[in-house]
Amino acid sequence: MTSFSIGESDFLRAGQPHRVISGAIHYFRVHPEQWQDRIRKARLMGLNTIETYVAWNAHEPRRGEWDATGANDLGRFLDLIQAEGMDAIVRPGPYICAEWHNGGLPNWLTAGDRPLRSSDPAFLEDISAYLRRVYEIVAPRQIDRGGRVVLVQIENEYGAYGSDKAYLEALVALTREAGITVPLTTVDQPTDQMLADGSLPTLHKTGSFGSRSAERLATLRAHQPTGPLMCSEFWDGWFDWWGGVHHTTDVAAAAADLDELLAAGASVNIYMFHGGTNFGLTNGANHKGRYLPIVTSYDYDAPLDEAGNPTEKFFAFRDVIAKYAPVPDELPAAAEPSPVFSVPLAPAGAWTDAAASPGTTESPVTFDELEHLSALVRYDVELPGGRGGVLVTDEVRDLAWASVDGQRVGTLSRTRHDRVLSIPAGQTLSILVEELGRVNYDHRLGEEKGLVGVVTLNGEPLTGWRSTPLDVAAIAASIAAGPADVSDESTGPSAWTAEFDLDAPADLFLDTTSWSKGYAFVNGFFLGRYWRNGPTRTLSVPAPATTSGANRLVVLELEHLLAPTAEFVAALDLGDTEE
Repeated sequence: MTSFSIGESDFLRAGQPHRVISGAIHYFRVHPEQWQDRIRKARLMGLNTIETYVAWNAHEPRRGEWDATGANDLGRFLDLIQAEGMDAIVRPGPYICAEWHNGGLPNWLTAGDRPLRSSDPAFLEDISAYLRRVYEIVAPRQIDRGGRVVLVQIENEYGAYGSDKAYLEALVALTREAGITVPLTTVDQPTDQMLADGSLPTLHKTGSFGSRSAERLATLRAHQPTGPLMCSEFWDGWFDWWGGVHHTTDVAAAAADLDELLAAGASVNIYMFHGGTNFGLTNGANHKGRYLPIVTSYDYDAPLDEAGNPTEKFFAFRDVIAKYAPVPDELPAAAEPSPVFSVPLAPAGAWTDAAASPGTTESPVTFDELEHLSALVRYDVELPGGRGGVLVTDEVRDLAWASVDGQRVGTLSRTRHDRVLSIPAGQTLSILVEELGRVNYDHRLGEEKGLVGVVTLNGEPLTGWRSTPLDVAAIAASIAAGPADVSDESTGPSAWTAEFDLDAPADLFLDTTSWSKGYAFVNGFFLGRYWRNGPTRTLSVPAPATTSGANRLVVLELEHLLAPTAEFVAALDLGDTEE
């Protein structure tokens, strides 16, 4: 067995000074059949360690329904890291941020007004059960037990959120009781307040930053007098949100910052080495005065792009690392060209017209009250006296399409701060609300989704609501199994299907620019959301989601198609960048 510890100035691996040169890969953002490829490419860039968060809400979306198989098989991911001869760092949270839905916390955990990320006994009870499950996977894979896990992080940038030392102490005690013996770390942005609030004297402090390395390391050293300096989130890119631009960082500048960091003798975890994809409905959201949901791509302008191919940054970072550590001679093989083709889409009819839920309530019922984990709820109410007028909502979270007697009459957008809509006379008002992604940080964690609060018409509250949850994935599966072609007479959301043949499984890039807004599936694999709002113009289709021979595409369009065609293009198109 090999030991890993913290010395006076260095990490010590088997008693010898050791520098951690790590890169982040989130197993939950990569198809599990592609984990090995991404890990191997990390080694070929010169990394000796892989770091990952653990996404609690991926493992336990409903209380007590724990899943660590398939795409959630953290143990297999750690075993593949070991098989590649690399070490692993695990950051189990319970909060991870990561531009991930609700910061990784399950909706059932954050519902209501309970204190979060605190020593509140009920909160500690819930997170203790979660962490014990994670540590059952991690503990036997520690380096001193024959595995390769060398560090485990406590919480995540906690100094930006709170200063409850009893909470951190409880996490440490639980972690040690669960058999974690490797060094424990914390990470915070290198400010005096965050470093002081976010850690304990018994924990090894690390920093998160992407530039001005010498200055940030000096601040970190003031709070961590001994032991190795480490930037455990070296930001080499950035994330994108709908309606924005695709963010990139200058390759030479990023490489120079990495060089400055390594020249100072510090260890590093590059965030991200490979970002991957927010498959399904897993994207988070920003809110700093304006709600901005994160796009499906989590490319992050990382050394490996969203599809897992080396970028210019990969080779620039590899050259920098080679100055400080051995780098393999081998380079990643060039990517195989992706098939380029188009297929017509056949209409499959309306898909949001399910029978309304039985019973009525005085006010609309939120996603959270419905315990609904998918993206849509339809709210139906009878208009008093068949009258129209001025409709006012307290808040829509996050985007809504209003219809009267089946005819679209307008939209309400949280991002635009919409609250008011003029509606015509009619019998039934329907409001289809899409949850676009839960905010992944600070006080908005766990906020309710749907039509929130009171809805009035001409100043009078509307009552007698039917709130109907719509499960996007289940609807897509039903359509995939149904008839191939129906007439398209729907004026609202419409479903479309296509079949295409492949000689062999292949990474594909689905161009969505001729569609408006919705969701796409290949062979039942939920690729994620698309939106003409941009910047992203393609959905990444991982090769393991495809098959030799016939493949089936399902598109659930919320607005309208500009052209009923599915175009598969040669490469990612992540959108316009800032000039």
